[in-house]
Amino acid sequence: MVEKIITLENISLIDFLGIENQNIKQLAAAFPSSKIISRGNEIKIQGKTPEITKINEILSSLIDHYHKYGKITHTSVNRYLSPDLEGDDELIPTSPDVIVYGSRGNVIKAKTPNQQKLVDAIEKNDLVFVLGPAGSGKTYVAVAMAVRALKNKEVKKIIISRPVVEAGESLGFLPGDMKEKVDPYLRPIYDALEDMIPIEKLKFYQENKIIEIAPLAYMRGRTLSSAFVLLDEAQNTTPMQMKMFLTRMGQGAKVVVNGDRSQVDLPKKQKSGLSETLNILRDVKGIGFVEMKSEDVVRHRLVRDIVDAYTKFEERVVPEYRTEDRPIRMANES
Repeated sequence: MVEKIITLENISLIDFLGIENQNIKQLAAAFPSSKIISRGNEIKIQGKTPEITKINEILSSLIDHYHKYGKITHTSVNRYLSPDLEGDDELIPTSPDVIVYGSRGNVIKAKTPNQQKLVDAIEKNDLVFVLGPAGSGKTYVAVAMAVRALKNKEVKKIIISRPVVEAGESLGFLPGDMKEKVDPYLRPIYDALEDMIPIEKLKFYQENKIIEIAPLAYMRGRTLSSAFVLLDEAQNTTPMQMKMFLTRMGQGAKVVVNGDRSQVDLPKKQKSGLSETLNILRDVKGIGFVEMKSEDVVRHRLVRDIVDAYTKFEERVVPEYRTEDRPIRMANES
């Protein structure tokens, strides 16, 4: 009798093994002459060599399936036990418009034409600026592209940063250590990542610095190579911060800068680094520019109406809100 042990790494055991190990029991029932025992993150297989080989192949396929779709179900196991069996599967077939599969097996893809233009711009350029109102999917799509690049081994890590702009309270007076102070500012990014990567795997990535989420100030002095780098809420950078960030770009890096010029939280007399940079880099070849509109808002339908109402108000009533920047030719402009 031959024995083989398979170790499950970076895998949520409940999502892979099933409740009360139902997935493994289903696999074991298909091979009654062999023993398949699950203990912790190890699966022990005992039996004759031909069956051991077959079981190992199925488990390897299930592991690949898990890393792609984030879960294993009864249907998944049955599919690999009987690959010639026709019938519906819980999976949505791979499609060119799918960015990545989420942690619950859900499909994440561009939902509007401008979101698709963002996907295309990221694929074609090493540096992309994306502007747009709240809820238009700037951060979510960029994070999805980062996760895809990591899964496809196009980059070695993901680095996501935001400028920490205080809103009425000084960080120094907030309770907790620095991580606890800045985490609320970075919560939208955590939410997006948790939609796309199983919790245990995300924790592993963070503990091993494969995924870094940090305030912009932490980027100073670094060279960001072989990484997908996202600067979120870039309208709240100063000109010096923006220059510092952009000059961190190293070999093999893919950088996305996103912001909303209508929601600048800087002191009134402080110029936004994003606005200045758009004018400085407008004619540099190899940089992508994409602008989202209110029609790209995919949150509650009222968010789109709110964005439109504020835009009309700012243009009509409050002239100081109007941007004095020259228009930037965006990827979605002909």
